[in-house]
Amino acid sequence: MMFTAREPSLFENDPRWNALHPPRRALGPRTGVLPSQALRALIARKEIYADDNAIDPSQVQPASLDLRLGPIAYRIRASFLPGKGRSVESKLAAMQSHIVDLSKGAVLETQCVYLVPLMERLDLRATLSATANPKSSTGRLDVFTRLIADGADAFDYVPAHYSGPLYIEISPRSFSILVRQGSRLNQLRLLRRTTRQARDERFLSDAELMALHTASALVDAAPTVRDGLNLRVDLTPQTRQRLIGYKAKRYAGVIDVDNVGGYEIGKFWDEIYDVEDGRLILDPHEFYILASKEAVVVPSQYAAEMAPFDPMMGEFRVHYAGFFDPGFGVIDGKPKGAKAVLEVRSLDIPFILEDGQAIGRLLYERLADVPEVLYGQELGSNYQAQGLKLSKHFR
Repeated sequence: MMFTAREPSLFENDPRWNALHPPRRALGPRTGVLPSQALRALIARKEIYADDNAIDPSQVQPASLDLRLGPIAYRIRASFLPGKGRSVESKLAAMQSHIVDLSKGAVLETQCVYLVPLMERLDLRATLSATANPKSSTGRLDVFTRLIADGADAFDYVPAHYSGPLYIEISPRSFSILVRQGSRLNQLRLLRRTTRQARDERFLSDAELMALHTASALVDAAPTVRDGLNLRVDLTPQTRQRLIGYKAKRYAGVIDVDNVGGYEIGKFWDEIYDVEDGRLILDPHEFYILASKEAVVVPSQYAAEMAPFDPMMGEFRVHYAGFFDPGFGVIDGKPKGAKAVLEVRSLDIPFILEDGQAIGRLLYERLADVPEVLYGQELGSNYQAQGLKLSKHFR
């Protein structure tokens, strides 16, 4: 464990804890998600690099790398994938509407699609691949982003041996946003796999999840595990009205993505109180911020990711910013847990959510090593120990 000056957690006297959390010196190079120190090594070796601008140390998170927008954006007619053997640039001529200069800042409008070359590039070896996700603050602003690489036939994935540029597709949904060169909207995870392991399942099985929870509690209640750790929505009815969520306002103002704490909640969000005795009717095509009933912990040797939209759970989408870093929910060295904030968009029909209803799935995967610094430690992490919380832009 990397915690210092702390009391042992509840489980550290259990030998199963030590088996799941060996000291860093016992961990040699392994497969799994690369931690911060491995990302810095890749940057030093120019396997992750930026042509004209050095990568800022603050971009390196416990198990991911923040990516920065380049100096221009292309407004395009529609989303696209280049397909195998084709570059993104080769398809841009037919897709772009006009070029937007981001060097001094520019507004990206709602219901429009933009493509932005990122400042970072990759030169991956055969054992490394990458996945991407929006940053937490991006998802909570209802800004839809996806990573694209040359030759890609899938979003948010970069295959082994890839060498070349990266692009981000951006589509603001509820609020227009002000961005500039260097703004950070999405993040990248690097995965180390051998050729054989590349064909194996990436995430822990349900049996492995239950064993991990037994050794180191992942939630503060009895877990529900089915194709991952299931999360339930918190709409707990109380005798007095209780704030249970937020609903994005239509036709609100522009949000500067780099302006932390600069906006009043009431100008952009309607507060939702429990008036339906533990129920909430989701209106079609509206965007909501809700919270999980469970307080979640991601142990130091694991990373987690919210699963994509699951149509078996209902007529809504819960997946805009899916990465959970190692150490999430570990406060002052103790696994106390933190709520998972749920970014929810209803689909074509009204849908009733009820308190305790399963609304998302959290998938856990192993790290190749324990990060030198965990989430919330010396990083100024915005969402450690969170409950129901909007993005960092609101005060």
